[in-house]
Amino acid sequence: MPNSDNTYGTFNKRTVIFKQLFPTGDGSTTKQEFSDVSAAQSALLTTAQLAVYNECCTTLQWALVADETDPPKKTALKATFDFGTKGASNQVEADDWMKQFESRLTALTDVPAFPITMEIITASDSAEHLF
Repeated sequence: MPNSDNTYGTFNKRTVIFKQLFPTGDGSTTKQEFSDVSAAQSALLTTAQLAVYNECCTTLQWALVADETDPPKKTALKATFDFGTKGASNQVEADDWMKQFESRLTALTDVPAFPITMEIITASDSAEHLF
């Protein structure tokens, strides 16, 4: 559950779209299809990464995104989020929510993940926000 530090408003709204692709061996890829948001979160993010989103974001909304196939398949996970501020007059920027989010996610992605698999997980920014 996101934090509730919105007394001074929220800032730095961002939207990210996550996709999971699997190489087929012939140079193409197949996409993972998801039945619901929880299934997509489990496939695309670790428990530690989800904890960072839930603890550092002030507003957070998730949704499945359909691809361009006919019929469309839900193959991507979209997250829109923003950050409040802890608001203390002596607040150090590195301790505020956005910087905590950035540093904690960076620390998690700088650690090699094992076992190594052939799947490719991408995260791309989007201007189409959920809220």
